[in-house]
Amino acid sequence: MPLIVEETDPREPQATALLKASHALMQALFSPEENHFLSIDALRGNDVHFYTASAGDTLIATGALALRGTDAAPYGEVKSMFTAENARGKGAAAAILRAIEDQARALNLPVLNLETGDKLNAAHRLYGRQGFKICGPFGDYDAMPTSIFMTKCLMDTPAAV
Repeated sequence: MPLIVEETDPREPQATALLKASHALMQALFSPEENHFLSIDALRGNDVHFYTASAGDTLIATGALALRGTDAAPYGEVKSMFTAENARGKGAAAAILRAIEDQARALNLPVLNLETGDKLNAAHRLYGRQGFKICGPFGDYDAMPTSIFMTKCLMDTPAAV
């Protein structure tokens, strides 16, 4: 069954269920000060593009592009990447990440950044396969032992973040 990736309202019931499962997992793995996920309301903001991947009538993965930085140094941040447990390893997360990158390029963002947890090894592998490299903290993030920061240049000349 082909995957369909599209921009979605995070209040859509299946999307909300996936986000709640993601938030529960993050809360089980990390302390409150180590969690940086966006609320469902924040994912509806004008500065966020929220995506889902579906197989048939079932949503199986989520991800978002948050617009960050300043006019002089804009960047995109990958947020809310999550795949339902029974759908992992089937390419849904990679498909969403491609949609996020395509949108970032369409918006002429020079770079994509992300923060992920140190215990999320499958995510690290996915981001590495998609060309992300380890970097230092960006934006409002502080260095934390449980955070891994990654970046991907989308233009010929990287922008400062």
